[in-house]
Amino acid sequence: MPLWRRPGFLVRRLHQIHGAMFAEECASFDITPVQYAVMTTLAHQPDCDQNSLAVEVGLDRTNAADVLRRLARQGLVLRRASGLDRRRVLSRLTPRGTTILEAMQGAMVRAQQRLVAPLADVEREQFLATMLKLIEANDPTLPPRRANGRPTQAQK
Repeated sequence: MPLWRRPGFLVRRLHQIHGAMFAEECASFDITPVQYAVMTTLAHQPDCDQNSLAVEVGLDRTNAADVLRRLARQGLVLRRASGLDRRRVLSRLTPRGTTILEAMQGAMVRAQQRLVAPLADVEREQFLATMLKLIEANDPTLPPRRANGRPTQAQK
């Protein structure tokens, strides 16, 4: 099978392209795409535990812990033991983390728009729907998603 007909190769290549676009647009913030994904998740799910965060963002627990430690060192995330289970570490954005996340919004949107700019509006929606379908079919850790990308109430 030729390289440019392999879905895995194309996904990896597109990921590299998007990573470069994100880095260009968001360079002044010194935040990686994975850190941005973690911060976005914490903005929507404050006091999220490390395991839930790892599943949501698609990281293993060790990498999630490393990302959270780096964000905490930067003063963007606050981590604390759960009052109910001291083994669980809960994380939330600090006010500084929220400010940076909000300041990055425009740059992040530009990176996303640049990536799909060659596609017509209907193709963009099809592209997103196809990616979600492939992720849901191939990632058993994820609950079913609604069109807005959030888990259904039954899965929360």
